[in-house]
Amino acid sequence: MKRLVLGAAALALVASFSGGAYAAPPDAYPFTWSTVVNNGDYMPTGLCKPATQTSPPCRKFNSYNQPSVNAAGLAVFRARSRGGEASGEPVQGVYTRDMAAMGPIVKLFDRDTPVPPPDNRGTLFTESPSFPRIDIGSDTVAVRGNHQPVWQVLNDRGEVVEQTGASGIYTDPFGKLITGASKLGGVGDFSFFQVPERAGTYFDVFPGAPAVTDGDIIVFKGNYTIGTTAETGVYYRELADAPIVLPDRTNLSPAGGDLPVVLIANSADTLIPGTVTVFGSVAPPSAADGMAVFTGFDNEDAPTLGGIYLARLDGSRPALRTLVRIGERVPGQGKATFNRLGEGLSFDGRFVAFWGAWGEEERTLVLQCPTEGNRDRSAYCAEQYADGFPAHVPVYQGIFVYDTRTRQLRTIATAPADFSDFLYWNYSGHVPGSGEGDGEPARWRASAFVTVSGAAGGRPNSANFRVAFKARTASVAAGAYVNPMDGIYLAKGPGNAPVLTLVKTGMAGTLIDAEAFNSETADALPVTEMGIERDGFRGNDLVVTVSMGDEETGWAGIYLTEVQK
Repeated sequence: MKRLVLGAAALALVASFSGGAYAAPPDAYPFTWSTVVNNGDYMPTGLCKPATQTSPPCRKFNSYNQPSVNAAGLAVFRARSRGGEASGEPVQGVYTRDMAAMGPIVKLFDRDTPVPPPDNRGTLFTESPSFPRIDIGSDTVAVRGNHQPVWQVLNDRGEVVEQTGASGIYTDPFGKLITGASKLGGVGDFSFFQVPERAGTYFDVFPGAPAVTDGDIIVFKGNYTIGTTAETGVYYRELADAPIVLPDRTNLSPAGGDLPVVLIANSADTLIPGTVTVFGSVAPPSAADGMAVFTGFDNEDAPTLGGIYLARLDGSRPALRTLVRIGERVPGQGKATFNRLGEGLSFDGRFVAFWGAWGEEERTLVLQCPTEGNRDRSAYCAEQYADGFPAHVPVYQGIFVYDTRTRQLRTIATAPADFSDFLYWNYSGHVPGSGEGDGEPARWRASAFVTVSGAAGGRPNSANFRVAFKARTASVAAGAYVNPMDGIYLAKGPGNAPVLTLVKTGMAGTLIDAEAFNSETADALPVTEMGIERDGFRGNDLVVTVSMGDEETGWAGIYLTEVQK
């Protein structure tokens, strides 16, 4: 593709994106973007030599999940190639790129990568079912991985009696990829992987995306079963640059040593702070600077107790500090109190950004099952919800930031005053009998997307912060959005500076990526979708996914901009 020179028309388009305080400055688009990866880049498969070969084995990137970034500009992302009859099965993997040095795209793992020890079956990865995360102050990545069982257990006669370990959490604190957590806790040689409060019990699944802090500590949610009772909790594990030593003195390497998993809080016997009620649910945590934050409630679907909690990672069952709770007043909303708090927390060691809702008024959306992506999941959804899924969305909701040092809670944006909605729905999870790996059951899920940074050099150093979030403006008719306009917006605090538009539906894609134009007409492709995640803003670096155009002339990629204080 050839480059398209931006003219006054393109800049004028930016100025008209949103009204009131949410308009970009009228004189010029204020952000400059660098491409982390786009559809023109070849995937580093190990077999491809782009200068001399064509696809396959050479494949170009085609689609992307939301990336994460550390304070030094190292981005990590999950991506895949196009698949089909001509190109075969798609390549799917997890990759990094050092944007400070504008280095090459580096593969962490893909479907041709062996699972690291313990593995006595030569198992390969099949997929990463959640977005990867990275430590704010180091290059350590943490990510879930699905695969076939990695370990076969033999009896005294050398016969295979069990094959286990079909998923885990993988990380690279010491350079090479290692197993940080695994379903192997029921195998005696690997008891350090077990559920710490239930000796001999293995984790069923590690829902959501694991976090990482201090270079060698992974923090995660784990589900397990006692009899017929399902339990859940949040945990951490400190890793060591040491092999796993088996009873016969065999060393499994590379590995993370044999320090055990440590409990933070669970649904079995941890009381919600200030109550006599045990947690009914906890959400995947975020972590930074040796601390973790997570949401937990008495009832996930209709909470009456619970909130957002902070724990220092300094021992089992650490004291939980309540940051924000159900029933607390919403700043700027009179006597209204929170009755919902989001699970996807962004945390940089000082500031916590989150979604919350209040009031009883709701609107109903009728969600239609996906027709693209995983075919088994789409078919299962259509079977369950042939007439659509009725989702009840709170009218009054917003994005907030809590300062853990000053204990101040600030409102960033609200609906319906500033936007229509901050929640986005998708149908995800494990389909029974699909053979695609373990996971929580497939269902409709709602998420809000927000990320905060008050850090310079990896650590927050003042009361100033920047927060980016995704929001929608639209009306609702017959259970569907009418002409929805999505965008990612940037706010700065603690003052009341205008909220700026980073990227929005309909803007010229060439403002983000000079290659995002129609090669036949030279017209800029309009932005159609965008994404951001909780670890997408670290230091001054912010990373997003953006798609432009349509299926015929589409373009997409991951992009980074440096946000000045």
